[in-house]
Amino acid sequence: MGTPSLSSLQKPIPLVRLHRVTVRLSFCSVGSASCTHGGEKMPSPRTITIVALSLALGLFFVFMGTIKLTPRLSKDAYSEMKRAYKSYAKALPGLKKVGISSVLLRKIIGSLEVGCGVVLTLVPGRPKDVANFLLLLVMLAVLFFHQLVGDPLKRYAHALVFGILLTCRLLIARSGDDRPEREDSREEQHINDQEKNKVKQS
Repeated sequence: MGTPSLSSLQKPIPLVRLHRVTVRLSFCSVGSASCTHGGEKMPSPRTITIVALSLALGLFFVFMGTIKLTPRLSKDAYSEMKRAYKSYAKALPGLKKVGISSVLLRKIIGSLEVGCGVVLTLVPGRPKDVANFLLLLVMLAVLFFHQLVGDPLKRYAHALVFGILLTCRLLIARSGDDRPEREDSREEQHINDQEKNKVKQS
């Protein structure tokens, strides 16, 4: 059996195949929801960011809400929450007129945090955005309480940080929901322009 010649081993590089791979990768834009590679969908950076924020924020609010509701996790933190909400209720005398005591106020906020935190962590789809919005309102209320009693920044810095994170997550999620509508409107405008050109040519 003869040995293959040197010219037969030096085959040209399949540029067509490389061109196809390049075109395929170009469709995997950063803003897309997913990208196919080897038949499998790859999550986009936007999807990964939303999932990571949802898990982190959900677990945090479940933890904080549980501390407000029961001393099982931390007796010291629970006692601190009781003292803080008593001062909030004293600074807002209108709450007593409507029948909301410091205990009820603490339980309402704690229950909202636990419930919305569970939704952010486990429930898919639109309910995440609703829970995100409710938690953002809770953070605004907590910041108002801290400012009302004159607490220093170090006591409500965590509420400020997580309020900003909630705002970022909601904006990222809403921007992704608006994008398909903009793309549909562009396609409709393109089709209408093509039809107008056909009419003019006829």
